[in-house]
Amino acid sequence: MEARGQSAEIMVAEARKAFWLMVGFLALIWAVQIVNWTFGYSLSYQYGLRAWTPSSLPDIASAPFLHWSWEHIEANSGPLFIFGFLSAYRGVARFLGVTGLIIVVSGLGAWFTSSPMTVGAGASGVVFGYFGYVLVRGAFDRHLIDIVVGVVMALCFAYQFTGLLPKEGIGWQAHLFGFLAGVLGGWLFRDRHPHAPKAPPSPDTSRSALLKELDDLGL
Repeated sequence: MEARGQSAEIMVAEARKAFWLMVGFLALIWAVQIVNWTFGYSLSYQYGLRAWTPSSLPDIASAPFLHWSWEHIEANSGPLFIFGFLSAYRGVARFLGVTGLIIVVSGLGAWFTSSPMTVGAGASGVVFGYFGYVLVRGAFDRHLIDIVVGVVMALCFAYQFTGLLPKEGIGWQAHLFGFLAGVLGGWLFRDRHPHAPKAPPSPDTSRSALLKELDDLGL
């Protein structure tokens, strides 16, 4: 009972950290948006990811923090917070690893598959990455609550799957590769050491062990 209470306390602490981490992430991208809007979205053009341009590869790290309009960032903010929190509440350290994987795979995938010189920016690739991660994490970790969360999110946000399909004027490549990276992250960062409860020793086993000890003592 005591161990279960400690486990619950740890989960609550991690959930609290996940909440404030996502609040900070949203505050950051909105602060960047204000600066970007002030300069006529020149930051999105300068630090967005330009497909098939080798010098733009470092922009894989900056593109998710930039957007093209207020409507763009508003559309991303809600799902980003929800899926980000659900991805992080079981452990912030693992969440940061998953986030890094999603940003790199989503960015490289968009860089290779988008039309040459196309400039991409926005957190939607990360959003779809967290979405994919939340859907599969429970199956890989074998946690019932996470399986239920994944099913509920899939039903409530089923419209998100349309963002994985090719569509003119939408960076669907980043969406698709971000989603695949999230699924991959669910497997790579799965819980490899499940704590299965040990079965109590049977009476026959205990009796045999006792008799062996008595025999060793010459009794």
